[in-house]
Amino acid sequence: MPSIAGSPAKALRTPRAAGAAGILAALPLGGAMILVRRAVPDQPIGAAAYLADTTGHHALRVALVLLPFGGIFFLWFMGAVRDSIGAREDRFFATVFLGSGLLFVATLFVFGAAADAFLATIGTMRDPSRPMAFWHYGRHLTLALLTEYAPRMAAVFTLTTTTIATRLGIFPRWLSWLGYLAGLVLLLVVSHVAWSEIVFPVWVLIVGCFLIAAHHRMISADLPNK
Repeated sequence: MPSIAGSPAKALRTPRAAGAAGILAALPLGGAMILVRRAVPDQPIGAAAYLADTTGHHALRVALVLLPFGGIFFLWFMGAVRDSIGAREDRFFATVFLGSGLLFVATLFVFGAAADAFLATIGTMRDPSRPMAFWHYGRHLTLALLTEYAPRMAAVFTLTTTTIATRLGIFPRWLSWLGYLAGLVLLLVVSHVAWSEIVFPVWVLIVGCFLIAAHHRMISADLPNK
């Protein structure tokens, strides 16, 4: 396709800001998960007690503000990881990598929509003795999305990313072991141990910092050759 006004076409290049995508994704994701854990109780309580807990309502509202930004920055993080892999990626692992990452973001947004609807309906309740069934349904749905489905997709993404980066020599040994450990925790333990889903944003934060450091080392190594 000819370029506009006859100017030569330029190839798209990864923005420099993509290197910080892991940090930018980990902070809102981790903050949202912590706030949701504080706002939604693990054990069933009375609807009247929850309606009186305005602190929990505010925490959930803040979490719903942070959540979309965490998902958006996570997509940037996926792009930064793919840029580090380059043209060496395997089709099988690349498909699982992209599929699990996109499903994780989609599950996060479904969780956000469900929690927002639950919070909006809770705010309209006047008689706390009547909506017990709805209250338990909303609490279980919110926790299931946060502790069952989203972490499992995060586990597949973590394990696939670690496998690709390890085989290509991108990750050092300690980061590979950390990735496999985080993936197994998210896959097998997250539904039984509270707060274990925080492992994923911590792993994203560590990988993001590693990619930034590796990028700076690459630039420093290229400077003497110029």
